[in-house]
Amino acid sequence: MPDNSFSSLHVNKKLLENIDSLGFSSMTPVQQKAIPIILEGSDLIAKSKTGSGKTIAFGIGILQSLDVKKFNIQFLVICPTRELCEQVATELRKLARLEHNVKIVTIYGGESLGNQRRSLEKGAHIVVGTPGRIIDHIGKESIDLSHIQILVLDEADRMLDMGFYDDISYIKTKLPSKLQTLLFSATYPDDIKNLVAKVMHDPKTVTIEEDNEGYLKQLTCKVNKEEKYETLKTILYSYRPDSVIIFCNTKVDVEEVTHKLYSDGFDTEYLHGGLEQNIRNEMLLMFANKSIPILVTTNLAARGIDIKDISLVINYDLPQDKEVYLHRVGRTARAGDEGISISLYSQNDINQLDAIKELVKTDIEEIDLKTLTYESKKPLLAKYTTLHLLAGKKEKIRAGDIVGTFIKTLGLDKDCIGNIDILQKDSYVAIKNDCNIERILKLKEINIKAKRVRIFIL
Repeated sequence: MPDNSFSSLHVNKKLLENIDSLGFSSMTPVQQKAIPIILEGSDLIAKSKTGSGKTIAFGIGILQSLDVKKFNIQFLVICPTRELCEQVATELRKLARLEHNVKIVTIYGGESLGNQRRSLEKGAHIVVGTPGRIIDHIGKESIDLSHIQILVLDEADRMLDMGFYDDISYIKTKLPSKLQTLLFSATYPDDIKNLVAKVMHDPKTVTIEEDNEGYLKQLTCKVNKEEKYETLKTILYSYRPDSVIIFCNTKVDVEEVTHKLYSDGFDTEYLHGGLEQNIRNEMLLMFANKSIPILVTTNLAARGIDIKDISLVINYDLPQDKEVYLHRVGRTARAGDEGISISLYSQNDINQLDAIKELVKTDIEEIDLKTLTYESKKPLLAKYTTLHLLAGKKEKIRAGDIVGTFIKTLGLDKDCIGNIDILQKDSYVAIKNDCNIERILKLKEINIKAKRVRIFIL
């Protein structure tokens, strides 16, 4: 039986110690198959769904090859969206935290090109970016890609869906002729094959066939258009999930459903591409912290986010692209957890539903609304409140400092403190709502490490 422990890998001791400290005891299937190929220096095509541990897989390969003393860009990770760029960069920073002075820079649209240029001028080891913004920096001559050792194409199928084929091909012409290319994709359509032929050299292939049987329960419910919203509420009353994502096909429908739920007393927010990036980041953070139990969204959240413990996904609208269905329902039942997806459809959606059933090749059970029972019509409410602290890594704030201060100063029990996210200049702390939250909400500032830190409520 093969050894799937990280300790079996031939990587540096400090990296193994950090992997262990992060709580990763054994490799996922994609990590077990892909990491040895990455470490040997071969090009790699890895077909695996999101949430399978691919960032850790290529992150280990990157950090094993990294020369911290050389302040030039040695690794380039290309992602389809800003959200995925941030998620990948966050995972890489965690993985590199025991290695001194590793510089990771994210570059994507919606943020100042000038600020990104200044960050690049200070030196970077790893750049994580979207194709369009990388090309912007190439045009401005503000990025030097001549030292790239490894190119990672993350969620390549989605990048091609978004029309980035020519952009990726162009970026490849600006890289050294000899480098290692790693391509990760949930699906493997023909345009991926064309890209592989253009940008990769004799790649090895890893395919992870995900078996969700016993984990993801897929359900459908036939409804008339005029009954759709009431059906949605019935599902929420019946299942009462701690965290649920509701997918709609348009921004207009996303906002309409959100406003209806909010008017009916539910704690909910929405997410779509029309929001400013900082707002989108905060919505996702609050949802991950359980400060928002219901997130209504477009396909923006179908891929590129990795939020644990999402127990229910509702397709308020069937996706127009059957492949998107896989990515939507893949937000739940992750890493061996159980989850449920419920798709609402009308008579007009029958052909699309048949195409989805043919694609997934597993039973999708039809449910009758009459069988759904509930004890209460009490709306779903948030279990946590997220605090925004105006101090972060720049002030050398650590999670332990925040926990210690909140316990000592506010008399909170440790179990009252949920997720803590520490960024460069900001920190976010989730506090249980049944832990004297009224007193905390009155705070305007708190003393951490002998510094007065302002507090805001998200």
